[in-house]
Parts: sequence; structure tokens; C-alpha cells
Amino acid sequence: MTFHSRKFLLSAALFLGFAGAASAEDVTLRYLASQGGLSAHELAAELGYFEGTGIKLENIGYAGGGPASLIALASGDAEIGSAATAAVLNSIVSGNDFVAAYPSNGINAEVQSIFYVLEDSPIKEIKDIAGKSIAVNTLGAHLDYTIREALHKEGLPTDAANQVVVPGPQLEQVLRSGQVDISAFGYWQTTFEGAAKKNGGLRAIFGDTDVLGEIAGGFVVLRRDFVKAHPQAARIFVEQSARALDYAREHPEETRKIFAKALQERGENPDIAQYFRGYGVRAGGLPVERDVQFWIDVLVREGKLKEGQLAAKDVLFTPEAATN
Repeated sequence: MTFHSRKFLLSAALFLGFAGAASAEDVTLRYLASQGGLSAHELAAELGYFEGTGIKLENIGYAGGGPASLIALASGDAEIGSAATAAVLNSIVSGNDFVAAYPSNGINAEVQSIFYVLEDSPIKEIKDIAGKSIAVNTLGAHLDYTIREALHKEGLPTDAANQVVVPGPQLEQVLRSGQVDISAFGYWQTTFEGAAKKNGGLRAIFGDTDVLGEIAGGFVVLRRDFVKAHPQAARIFVEQSARALDYAREHPEETRKIFAKALQERGENPDIAQYFRGYGVRAGGLPVERDVQFWIDVLVREGKLKEGQLAAKDVLFTPEAATN
């Protein structure tokens, strides 16, 4: 089956409004939340999209970053993981049998990761980041690989910048206090970025779209054994999450209100919800093969994969795979 027919099948399911989508069993999917963020499956739950399906989501805490989420998934402590595409592929290469269920976020003109410096910083362009300290939320994930790819394109060693792990809520603070030269606000941290910009005195150097173009930033991930054991639940989970992605794009103001309510219930600052710019994914919430193949090619270039060892079709969730 071609990628286009796969896309047609899932789009058709979305169009039909998921009639008869009830799961044959009750399934609880545990996940780790992201500070200042709301995943599409969390939004789907807030919208009531899982009601009557037998699917229940359970928040078991916070993930420090995508790799931590994947560790919880691999260990069986969670049924849902979420991480940058490169991190997901690295985990698969390391022996974890994961399926990329749906794009968690994308990067485009409206939603992207931005690298900021103080207004009076001498850093002006990408080549200037060599030898500088950059605050990122975690290592081995999207910002890490974006920095390495940016340096590679400038003909510089991919490890020329010093990455410092800083939680999202502290990115602005460490930059303003001079503890780092640059703070990288990920595409999933537009809420923190918006609050920092409002305070003024910051200047953007580059965004990840300057390096990667429009592409999925990361994926929500399931274990393949879970998909095989609960094919109908897996299919419904993906379909309803994709439906929520479309809702967010079509109803941005309503989504911000839901976002604020969810953050308040989690004991976080609901005011930052006003800066949420969307998920940056395509209509229908579906990936294209480049979303995964780009990073496969990077890993091949870095010697972490052999040519032809892995293909996008081996990783991406398909409705037919969940029901066969």
C-alpha cells in the first residue's frame, strides 16, 4: 500500500466522524505531560473525543524532555511517549520497537523553535554560535539535533556549541542573567517564548525552519506490542488525536481557553496559554515521509545507521497495521 492510500484511509476515517469508533475494550494509556504544553491527545480528552471509546488517559507526572518520555515508554511505565523525531529514531536503532503514531508538533512559518540572545549580544548569525553556550530543555532531542545540523551546514564541527540543559520555565531567566549566551525556545514552548518576548530586550538569531524547512518536529510514540495487542484502541487514539490537531488549527481562541484551563488544573501558570500559536502540523494531522526520512538520512551521515537499514514506512503508524 502506498503512502497516499494510507493517508486517504485515515482522512476518510476522520471525515466520517469516527462513527462506530468505540473500542471493544477499556484501555488506559499512561503518559508524561510537558510543562507549559498540552499534547493533542490531552486536547482530545479535554474535548471529549475519547468518550464512549473505552480509552482513558492517565497523567503520571512530567517529562524532563523527550528522551525521558521514551525511557518511560520503553520500561512499560507509560503507554504513550513523545519526543523529537531524531530521538525516536535513535531509540528505535537502540532496540526499542516503537511506532510513530502521529506528529506531536510541526515547524512552519507560524510555529517554530527560536534561538534568542540579549539585544546587545555580539551574536548575529548561525556561525557565531560556535563556542557559545546554548540553553536547551534536554539533550539528544530536537534542539540538540537542530543545533548540530545548523553547525554542519555552516561547515563547522557539529559539537562546536556548548549545550546546557535548562527546564522550559527557566529559559528566559538564565539568558537574562547571563548564565548562557543563547536560549532556545522549542516549537512546543511557544508559551514560554511569548512571555519572554513580552518582557522585551531579546533578539532572535534563527529558527529551526531556517535549518530544516517545514517538517514534523516530533512524534507521539506507541510501543509496537501495544499496537498489536490493542489495534482498535491504537487506531482510535491516533484518529481522535489527529482530529484534535485539526480542531486547534480551526479554533485557535477556543483552544487557548482549553489550554489555560488545563494548565490551571495542573497547578501551572494559565496566563501563558495566550501565547500558544498552534501545533504547526498539516491538515489532517498526518505525517509525510520526509518528516522521518530527513532524520534517517542525518543518522546515516553520522554513521549511526547503515544505508537502507531503516525507512520511514518501517516507523510510521498505519491504520491497516493496527487492525491486521
